[in-house]
Amino acid sequence: MLNITKEIQKAFNGDAWHGNHVMQTLNNVKVANAFEHFIPNAHSIAEIALHLTSWTEEVTSRLMQNVASEPVRGDWPTPESKTPQAWEKIIFDFKVANEELIRHSIEIKDNQWDDKIIGEINPALESGLTYAELLNGLAQHHAYHSGQIALLSKF
Repeated sequence: MLNITKEIQKAFNGDAWHGNHVMQTLNNVKVANAFEHFIPNAHSIAEIALHLTSWTEEVTSRLMQNVASEPVRGDWPTPESKTPQAWEKIIFDFKVANEELIRHSIEIKDNQWDDKIIGEINPALESGLTYAELLNGLAQHHAYHSGQIALLSKF
């Protein structure tokens, strides 16, 4: 397993260098705060969690050699409802998406990490991202949005 898979595991639910991992940050959110828009024109915690899930699922799809595209759920999905059960489902879906991503990334052979993602930028020019770059980017994406969630949780 490449170190980048370990970094995703740390960002998701391990010993992240930046502080709490995303699951811990999400689990610390009070349901009453999850759907609030504390800052005008900014996303709610629930919207950020849905965004994280969308892109985690899209990265998994790309690791499975599907053509790169926008996430099936969309870039910034809107919560279907604003109930405690809806919040639990958002967290559960994020957890499942990351577990599936890790499962697929473990299956990537050492000699495949430098392979280009299908359809990313311009595959004919080989200017796209590699599997390693894609997973590294997602680990950074998790850390970035985990920080946002932590800050919004303080309101």
